[in-house]
Amino acid sequence: MKINVMKQHLNTLLICLSVIIGLVILGNAYKYKFTSSETVSVTGLSEKDFTSDLIVWGGSFTRTAMDLKETYAALKQDESAIKSYLNSKGIVDSSIVFSAVSMTKNFQRQYDDRGNELRADFSGYTLTGNVRVESPEIEKVEKLSREITELLEKGIELNSNTPEYYYTKLNELKIDLLAKASEDAKTRAETIAKNSGASLGSIKKANMGVFQITGKNVNETYSYGGSFNTSSKLKTASITLKVDYQLK
Repeated sequence: MKINVMKQHLNTLLICLSVIIGLVILGNAYKYKFTSSETVSVTGLSEKDFTSDLIVWGGSFTRTAMDLKETYAALKQDESAIKSYLNSKGIVDSSIVFSAVSMTKNFQRQYDDRGNELRADFSGYTLTGNVRVESPEIEKVEKLSREITELLEKGIELNSNTPEYYYTKLNELKIDLLAKASEDAKTRAETIAKNSGASLGSIKKANMGVFQITGKNVNETYSYGGSFNTSSKLKTASITLKVDYQLK
């Protein structure tokens, strides 16, 4: 009798222990599942000022005359004079490019009182040439672009464009910015995790934001597709990196 009672108590005790152990395991599993699904999303930012190392400047020149061959010959003379002028300013031939000549036929049109065209008299050909200078000698080309009006004294009408500035090491710059943006994102995530009583786990996802290049100290609006400033010699590059970290 006593043995049966003891067996019943023992069975009850084992059942209770099994239930308790099961609840503990289930609770720990739920806790692990909940914790492992917790993440923190941060956006790291990196900026760097830099100076352009390449300048591109150009201009156009024209000649107009009734005879096509005569017009073309005059334009080629202007091209030769422009090249000699650029050489005299220290611009080497490898930095000078002349594009193909474009031609336009000109007409003098006459209209009646109602605006209807009565006749169109041919008034000559206009040929246009373009010159482009690409050089790492930025100051030299900047000075040249300001003094190009000296060609007017030679009877050459060269319409000067505004210089454009570029940087030839953008890939290296982008990699450096990404590394610093990643460090910034990690610092932000660690701060959030620490204030939340958690610790930072591994990266679950990372997405690079838009790469922006703006003029330094210039009030420019960031573009959704990324801005690429070419008008300023001094520039600022920036990039963002959105990172999802797992908390533990």
